[in-house]
Formats: sequence, C-alpha cells, structure tokens
Amino acid sequence: MLRRILIAEDEPYIVESLTFLLSREGHQVTAVGDGAAVLPAITRSRPDLLILDIMLPTANGFEILAEIRHNMALKTLPVMVLTAKGQDADRRRMTDLGVDDFVTKPFSNHDLVTRVARLLEAPRRMTSGGR
Repeated sequence: MLRRILIAEDEPYIVESLTFLLSREGHQVTAVGDGAAVLPAITRSRPDLLILDIMLPTANGFEILAEIRHNMALKTLPVMVLTAKGQDADRRRMTDLGVDDFVTKPFSNHDLVTRVARLLEAPRRMTSGGR
C-alpha cells in the first residue's frame, strides 16, 4: 500500500538519503526544508507520517510538534523526530509534546526503515485523547 511521508529537514543530503530509502520501500516522499512550510505541506499533502528535524529555519521542531498536537485535524499524525540533538532534555520535551518516535543522527538505514514501517502499521491515535 502506498503511504505518503513528509520529511521536514533542511540538510539536502539527508533529504536525498531518506527519499531514496523510503521510496525504495514503496512510499511516496515529499520534503520541505523550512519550519514555516511544514504545516501548509501537511495540509496540502495529508501525509501518513511526518519525519521532523528539530533544528529547522523559521520554526523549530518543538514548535511544529506542539502545533500539530494541538490541532484536532492533525493530532493523530504519527511524528518521528530525526535530529542531531540527542540530549535527555530534548527527548523529554519531545515526549511531553507527543512524539511517536525519536531517532538520533547519524542513524542506521535499516533501523530507520524498520521504525518507519512500525509507525505506519500502528493504529492511529484517537482524537479524543485515548488510544
């Protein structure tokens, strides 16, 4: 089944790598490189998964995830954070904001593909706050 994945990442070589890996798995991949472009891209493309970098120009991943989780139309969207910021405080903050998975750069291709598959197969969150 074709699944749509949106990558929010400002490093072109990572976008290229992720696009190759995920397209090879049969997914339709689009990307944005600016934080301000993420929410409009989600609205436009309705992805099945968002891969989100924390450090983006104009709006960071923390702000974007908070907006997604507070938006009734978007709050069930699975979000995987992919970042070089692997400190415990960042992990706790992302967990508190409702991230579904957290992957630190550099990442294993196999591990990333496995985690993406797991998120895409998981039941969607219920908008009423329960699972």
